[in-house]
Amino acid sequence: MCLIAFAWHAHPRWRLLLAGNRDEFHARPSAALARWADLPIVGGRDLEAGGTWLGVTDAGRCAVVTNVRDPRDPQLGASRGLLATDYLAGGADATAHAAALCARAADYRPFNLLTFDAQAAFYLGNRPGSRAQAVAPGVHGLSNADFNTPWPKTRALMARLQDWVEAGGEDDFAPLFDALADERPAPDDALPDTGVGLERERLLSSAFIRGERYGTRASTVVAIGHHGHGRIVERRFGPGGRFEGETALRFGSVG
Repeated sequence: MCLIAFAWHAHPRWRLLLAGNRDEFHARPSAALARWADLPIVGGRDLEAGGTWLGVTDAGRCAVVTNVRDPRDPQLGASRGLLATDYLAGGADATAHAAALCARAADYRPFNLLTFDAQAAFYLGNRPGSRAQAVAPGVHGLSNADFNTPWPKTRALMARLQDWVEAGGEDDFAPLFDALADERPAPDDALPDTGVGLERERLLSSAFIRGERYGTRASTVVAIGHHGHGRIVERRFGPGGRFEGETALRFGSVG
């Protein structure tokens, strides 16, 4: 994923409400949102490395991972997507997993990871060093920088999610998908400097990136109720932002 906003224990119905965009090269092979045959995971799948960028389980667990945008940092180590897969398929709760991962976080490519279970939520990263931070209730955001770094598109998506929560949104996720589809770039004076050059900073500053080689591949909303039931909805896009389909699945207990 490259843009995420989520509400943790900030909604009367949903203990977790998450909206995010996955930006990736269109040539990288991926499988659509589905129940995996070999692991207890519901999510899309990276067919190159085998992991996932965002997934959930019937136990009400969720994990989502982003990279860290810094062209000066070599992409060495194990695939980031395996972090989400290992957490979702593992037996450790979010708290125990966070403690264990800190000891080996340096073995992976630069990453940001969010993990959720019924009791806790954690942000984990390995740049500039390994760290784990418990997530407090409220609305938060994450992109390809540190947790809650105020990039314009991150702040904008957090604000749209906050508005949805305050308006009493429950089952109508259309306003969240509208926010994820926003193609407006940030003004130059608000752009971060991540070392990729002004032209690329402009391209990457909008929530939805429409490109022929690289762009938004999927927009996803996850909603997990306080009793563990949930819904996940994925909209997929091809080169040039062409709509390629939508999948909606329920998971967990009935509700």
